[in-house]
Amino acid sequence: MSGNSYGTLFKISTWGESHGEGVGVVVDGCPAGLSLKEADIQKELDRRKTGQSKVTTTRKETDLIHILSGIFKGKTTGTPIALWVKNQDADSSKYEEIKNMFRPGHADFTYLMKYGFRDYRGGGRSSARETVGRVAAGAIAKKLLARKRIKIIGYTKQIGPYIAQKIDFKQIEKNIVRCPDKKMAQKMVNHVLDARKKGDSVGGVVELVVKGVPAGLGEPVFDRLDADLAKAMMSIPAVKGIEVGVGFDAATMYGSECNDRYTAKRKRITTKTNHAGGIHGGISNGSDIILRLVVKPTSSINKIQNTVTTDGEKTKIRVEGRHDPCVSPRAVPIAEAMVALTLVDHVMRNQFSKLK
Repeated sequence: MSGNSYGTLFKISTWGESHGEGVGVVVDGCPAGLSLKEADIQKELDRRKTGQSKVTTTRKETDLIHILSGIFKGKTTGTPIALWVKNQDADSSKYEEIKNMFRPGHADFTYLMKYGFRDYRGGGRSSARETVGRVAAGAIAKKLLARKRIKIIGYTKQIGPYIAQKIDFKQIEKNIVRCPDKKMAQKMVNHVLDARKKGDSVGGVVELVVKGVPAGLGEPVFDRLDADLAKAMMSIPAVKGIEVGVGFDAATMYGSECNDRYTAKRKRITTKTNHAGGIHGGISNGSDIILRLVVKPTSSINKIQNTVTTDGEKTKIRVEGRHDPCVSPRAVPIAEAMVALTLVDHVMRNQFSKLK
């Protein structure tokens, strides 16, 4: 298994490298008849693209999407959909100077150990540039979920010590860190810019709320919905942890506090609380799905750090180039895409779980 594909019935395979000719994805399993145009995908890629604000990398990529197959007269044909984005602003010169050094926090060493050879230009396949394909495929998945009235809302919950206190979904796309708290957003921006000025980086927390998920999605026992969502989130570069519902706060609670008690309203069974984050026993219960993922500080920083060469000799390194001082804002559309891809797959897998 190469590890470049994700999904069971709705399956994607991403391809391309950070400094190669381009990046893209092949989507297999999309039903025929879905209205789809490049603009549907472009709006999601625009949320992820580089150079969109002063808190992101200055690399300028337009990320213009090209649909190569699977669409005829504006609708999906049921055959594989190939999507391609050309790399237009890759500058590999900075990497030539450090090609024989292991960048702290990066996958240089581990890729070399696995393959015995590596693309040192921006990390090659390990670069977050790969996620262009995920977001493009996720745009298709979102259109399918919309038909089921399922909506995914992602935002930056925390950057450094600054945590959103007020959650106003209308504020998310009105500030450059995608924070739902207008006042806290400016503090986050200042924190990121201060780190950039010092040649450093900061981490954060991305939170996702999924509304309209029906009860019953998830496959026991190894393909539990929360397990698949966790894998999807952990596959995103820089993500180091995930919580569902109350997450690690459950360790401080009593069972009587943590349990979501069931109730019935107009013959519809629901829960009074949502500590489980919309999932019980690996299967959705009809409540909002709540996820949080921790994003580490960007590994590429302009500070001098100790490292070793490929020959094991001690040296010092400064990673120059164009990098995000905080990846949380651009991780939001990536995380949304991975949730969408996971949910579409489970919706399809659930179609014949019972006879009606």
